[in-house]
Amino acid sequence: MSRRRKGEAISGWVCLDKPPELGSTQAVGRVRRAFNAQKAGHAGTLDPLASGVLPIALGEATKTVPFLMDADKAYRFTLVWGVETASFDREGAVTAISDVRPDPTAAAAALATFVGEIDQIPPDFSAVKVDGERAYDLAREGIAMDLKPRRVTIHAARVTGAPDADHLEIEIECGKGTYVRALARDLAAALGAKAHVGALRRTRVGAFALERAITLETLEAMCYANSALEALLPVETALDDIPALAVTTEDAFRLTQGRSIVLLPRQVDTLRARLSASRVVSARHGERVVALCEMRAGRLNPTRVFNL
Repeated sequence: MSRRRKGEAISGWVCLDKPPELGSTQAVGRVRRAFNAQKAGHAGTLDPLASGVLPIALGEATKTVPFLMDADKAYRFTLVWGVETASFDREGAVTAISDVRPDPTAAAAALATFVGEIDQIPPDFSAVKVDGERAYDLAREGIAMDLKPRRVTIHAARVTGAPDADHLEIEIECGKGTYVRALARDLAAALGAKAHVGALRRTRVGAFALERAITLETLEAMCYANSALEALLPVETALDDIPALAVTTEDAFRLTQGRSIVLLPRQVDTLRARLSASRVVSARHGERVVALCEMRAGRLNPTRVFNL
């Protein structure tokens, strides 16, 4: 006999505005407890020192987390000139200092050279695995590493302000795997300077933007007032970039049973024009997402079924 899960069977997404000094796992725990949800997870770790958008999945929404992990992201951060740290943020030990204070115009010109596909070496203080260990754990032990460059994409980067000679404000839009702290390191090096990230705020993850984010305090107050469901976004919010197909009641039932369905020729043609290399399709019945499927040989084969 299987054990019954504790908590409520609540499904959906919370677009959380994570405060600084709180870890992503801790944030997930607080949201899960606020809803008394059976299951929760997050899409894309946000450093404890950073604030901003942290999408948190509850219940059946956790099945869509992998699709959001690959989503584009946007950040707003402040570069502090003159001091380099081991982690390239304000938490790390100081490793170098410099009197160089680059002109904002020169910094903007140098920043533009990082737009596009670039090779980026992750910081030692990162979640990259080295022989099965997290790089940040090895870095804390003082173990030297030779991390390999990774191909990442920066779609856009702009200087948005320079409050004084010691600070530069920057906004970027980037693909998965991009490290803001590595960009700060490399930009400073290109300018013959030293720097670290003094403040970092994530403003977007895929369809989850800061404009629709909610703070923990507001969310917990709504839960206390029994109005928290108003802050819950649909499960399919994470599937905005995946082609959707409306299915009949009979086909919806077949998919929920784990059985494939046959597509009409016109449906195949329409989906082929919109499919990516993953060939993933979101099957929907009315307003409800039924299953995530793979299209093969004119059929939809369910790979993740939703119990909504």
